[in-house]
Amino acid sequence: MENNLGFYTFCVIPNNQNHTLGEIELEGRITPLQLLDHNEFSMVVTKAPIKIYHPNKENLLAHQSVVSELMKKTTVIPMSFGNVYETEADIEFLMKSLYSDLKEVYQKVENKIEVGLKVIGDEEWLKAEMNKNQKAMKLKEKIKGKSEAASYYERIELGDIAQTFMKEKMQVCLQEIFLPLAEQSESAKQNETIGGKMLLNASFLIDRDKEASFDELVNTIYQKWQSKVDFNYSGPWPAYNFIDIKLKAMEA
Repeated sequence: MENNLGFYTFCVIPNNQNHTLGEIELEGRITPLQLLDHNEFSMVVTKAPIKIYHPNKENLLAHQSVVSELMKKTTVIPMSFGNVYETEADIEFLMKSLYSDLKEVYQKVENKIEVGLKVIGDEEWLKAEMNKNQKAMKLKEKIKGKSEAASYYERIELGDIAQTFMKEKMQVCLQEIFLPLAEQSESAKQNETIGGKMLLNASFLIDRDKEASFDELVNTIYQKWQSKVDFNYSGPWPAYNFIDIKLKAMEA
């Protein structure tokens, strides 16, 4: 016999449409999805044990699958992973307290999707560009054959040159890739770059009806850059990067 069941939350959607929600399997339990309403919004939930849900691959995919399927049909405001509430009254209280924020966010993301673009510099191109820097080449020659201790200051200087070089390449990507795409989006955001060769990590909020034309612009820009970089273009996603409120579980 199971006890201590609460409501695991996935996302908020407008309640003016009829949706076939289906079922979800979460940690081996198959349960139906259901809606809990407050004014013009509904929270998508399922009955689930009240406990800590670990963000492993299976759990994250289960959570994301619900949000992604609903996103194909309507506008969603995603909940963060792992939130479970004891009662319907708790969720009603949450939605009531966030109601003004939900309205503001919904107006911003209604009928819109998020896409992501990561630009990764080609290693050979980056090397060739770096080799054009005469000061860097002279330092590399001085370092050859020396121990790390003996070439300590030259290595620091070379590292500074490499850092400046990457910043310059990122600035070019900003001007030639990010800004033209930002002009064609509803909103755009630069995220932190990860790894030594990433030159741009951006998110764009676009109207669903303009997705095809935005994709075409991405392809046009890629044609100009394909010998220098790789594009990792992903989506559509819910507007994670453009939602300012954090929907988290209430303090115990």
